[in-house]
Amino acid sequence: MSSSTPAANLTHFDAAGQAHMVDVGAKEQTHRVAVATGRIHMQPATFALVQSGSAKKGDVIGIARTAAIMASKRTADLIPLCHPIALNRVAVDFKLQPEDNSIHCTVTAETRGRTGVEMEALTAVQIGLLTLYDMCKAVDRGMTIDGVRLLEKHGGKSGDWVAGHANR
Repeated sequence: MSSSTPAANLTHFDAAGQAHMVDVGAKEQTHRVAVATGRIHMQPATFALVQSGSAKKGDVIGIARTAAIMASKRTADLIPLCHPIALNRVAVDFKLQPEDNSIHCTVTAETRGRTGVEMEALTAVQIGLLTLYDMCKAVDRGMTIDGVRLLEKHGGKSGDWVAGHANR
């Protein structure tokens, strides 16, 4: 790989192009925060079931919140080259949007460590939304999940990053 190719800048490959876990041992421990989001769209009747709390399986939002938190703690088990990290806090917020029958999930993950928590926040969003799908699929198999992305990250050597803004 030449240093001018995008692949040359991928940190999970060594000089020979072999995948490896990035060595973070020399990095400074700092407070790190990541915020990720995504949404699930559903039929109006499905949305009404979730909103009313009358779904056959119970409080689907509460169960999805718990699943998201649990998933954030298992990210390194799911993504092969992720470092297992100690999370200080994971906050999961679901916002019901009746105007388009969607539910938005936003996750904030925090740690004090040598590597960021972006993957933990993104994993939590995905699993939270997939849990909503699982809980509601008996009445609506056509639900769609989209818009999953990192909104911001703070801390570490690379500093702050906010979607839609230049690095600060």
